[in-house]
Amino acid sequence: MWIIRQSSHFERKFKKLPEKLQVKIRKRSKVFAVNPFDPSFKTHKLHGERKNEWVYSIDFSLRITFIFAAKNEMLYTDVGTHDQVY
Repeated sequence: MWIIRQSSHFERKFKKLPEKLQVKIRKRSKVFAVNPFDPSFKTHKLHGERKNEWVYSIDFSLRITFIFAAKNEMLYTDVGTHDQVY
């Protein structure tokens, strides 16, 4: 099981989301912490300036970017639509 931390940038953007999306993110994060490479998350590595980051899908439009911070620990860095986080 992975430990998930949140950057201050992520926390600010998360708090601005509607409550319904916050609940959805919390539920998906619990499953993500167990198996981050489950095919339903579409987890993949980013390229270019953000080559150290990864991204996964919450739903059709919402994404979370993260980095592997330490053994069994990841840091959420951003949340938003595809156009907002890429």
